[in-house]
Amino acid sequence: MDAIECIKTRMSIRKFKSEPVPKEKLLSVIDTAKWSPSYKNTQPWEAVIVSGAKKDELSKRLVEIFEKGEKPKPDIPEPESWPSQNDSRIRQLFKERSEKFGIDFSDPEYIKRAKTANFRFYGAPHGIFLFQDASLPLWSLFDIGLFAQSLMLAARAYGLGTVPQAFLTDYSSAVKEFLGIPESKRLVLGISIGYPDLEDKANSFRTDRVDINEIVKWVE
Repeated sequence: MDAIECIKTRMSIRKFKSEPVPKEKLLSVIDTAKWSPSYKNTQPWEAVIVSGAKKDELSKRLVEIFEKGEKPKPDIPEPESWPSQNDSRIRQLFKERSEKFGIDFSDPEYIKRAKTANFRFYGAPHGIFLFQDASLPLWSLFDIGLFAQSLMLAARAYGLGTVPQAFLTDYSSAVKEFLGIPESKRLVLGISIGYPDLEDKANSFRTDRVDINEIVKWVE
């Protein structure tokens, strides 16, 4: 699969097959992503892969914390508002998904189910958590974002599916404690990874993108 096809066909997978991915393939995905660019080659990223019984145990712990009603405390705060242009895209996404699945995305019961599915890694056999030292400057968040994108594209090239999940960072201290990661590290992102179940309705929806004229200004 060439790079253009990989970029254009990557999508967020929300239902995975239970079949585990060979360790060598997962490590190959990370080994490819490590070639991402970074400011002055600082390479400000660390990855933890959790699988099997340990993944199930972590999932159970996160669901329990959520069901107790504990307030999320991610290392990177959730956005509280968006500029109107970006907010309109979010509203359009919710509208399209609501029409596709017949779901009210503002329904508290749906929100609860959606968050629980996140904490259960959407049934994926593996989860990847991306960390970096908390003392790193803001610019390093850009670098680890490049790493995350490279990771997901490499996974796509290897026939795997992924979904980047902010919700998996909601209880960052609990995740770090479980994984043996010091509090001096910043949990940036969680990613579920595995073989996608493309027959499942959850994966029948793809988001669109704005016309190129909305995001490009040509000066000559």
